[in-house]
Amino acid sequence: MTYAKTIEYLYSQLPMFHRIGAAAYKADLDNTIALCGKLGNPEMKFRSIHIAGTNGKGSTSHFLASVLQEAGYKTGLFTSPHLKDFRERIKINGQMISKSEVTAFVEMHSVDFKDIQPSFFEWTFALAAWYFEKEKVDIAVIETGMGGRLDSTNVVKPIVTVITNIGLDHTQFLGNTLAKIAAEKAGIIKPGIPIVIGETHPETAPVFNQFAQKHQSEITFADQQVLLLNTNFTKHRPPLLSAEYESLAYSQLYKLFSPLSGKYQLKNLATVIIALEKLQAFGIKIQTGHIISGIRKTVKNTGLMGRWQTICKNPLTIADIGHNPDGIREVLEQIAITPHRKLHFVIGVVNDKDVAGMLSKLPKDATYYYCKADIPRGMDAAELEQLAKVHSLHGKAYKSVKDALSSAQKNAGTEDLVMAGGSAFVVAEVV
Repeated sequence: MTYAKTIEYLYSQLPMFHRIGAAAYKADLDNTIALCGKLGNPEMKFRSIHIAGTNGKGSTSHFLASVLQEAGYKTGLFTSPHLKDFRERIKINGQMISKSEVTAFVEMHSVDFKDIQPSFFEWTFALAAWYFEKEKVDIAVIETGMGGRLDSTNVVKPIVTVITNIGLDHTQFLGNTLAKIAAEKAGIIKPGIPIVIGETHPETAPVFNQFAQKHQSEITFADQQVLLLNTNFTKHRPPLLSAEYESLAYSQLYKLFSPLSGKYQLKNLATVIIALEKLQAFGIKIQTGHIISGIRKTVKNTGLMGRWQTICKNPLTIADIGHNPDGIREVLEQIAITPHRKLHFVIGVVNDKDVAGMLSKLPKDATYYYCKADIPRGMDAAELEQLAKVHSLHGKAYKSVKDALSSAQKNAGTEDLVMAGGSAFVVAEVV
């Protein structure tokens, strides 16, 4: 079986949440446990860091993986969704799993697929665990797909657990309040394993404290333990991010430069600092120089895409995968500090998100280019245009993401900003 046919088989045979939505969701860990059992439980044979959160978990995962690489550790990285190539989901030291490994795994275990009938994500996690164990990684950074308690990744036994933040997303599965969603995310907290929470919120902090106490797990709120002393967004287009932090527990100063220049990365960096200090306490040898160089080289070391990513300089065109009200709010804060005359926003969404919540936050003086990503869950561009009119947003629907982007760039002046986002799947078609 060729790699192309292997991927075609997987897409056609296995439910895939990011394409079809709720029909692919499995509300238990039975399939994952069965798959891992057939593989000899590889997920138990390497050290891991487990990361959940509504927003920021992808950037945080890549920051941590890059620092661990700089410290000399053979580092696995499991993330989702992919933007261009399925193999982006599974990397070791920044290198994607080979096509031959993917094909070999499918050929070896196709019978297991029929017996267990896993979802696409369940299968993908099983592949990652098998590959990381086979390649003898020193440590793996494992990002949850959705939620936590019932996420396929929740079979790992990490040495540190991280929850970046909580926002209203996937409410049909995780609950319609921040406290309910926090309880689902807190499901990754393990007995005796330190837990790092990125942001303190009055509705979610009591939930996390309750879970930590129940499991006798040391809990640290990163925003209470790291002081942000200085930040600088240079006047380049786009601005570059530098930040200076002080860790209260270690009386340590960190002056960091991040190639991920979004203002929202300041929160993620604080979370990363505390997570790394917990790893150091566990015995993972990470020096301050590794942290500085790892953050600086995050994109180079891991190949991360889609986080305030410049895809064209004239006109300045930036893509960001923010895809819920909180994510859009963070994107808009970054737009506000990016020099520009007029904003041209290429936007597409998926139909199971809080679309009204996102549209209500968008600026009314921008020009919008509505589009539909090439996935079944994508909202029709004309429908999105009509919904946007309710929020006094003005623009036009286009037949494809590329057409929308081309029109936006053609209409933009030299001092204007073109933004592409609303969904990771829109970004996937432009980066």
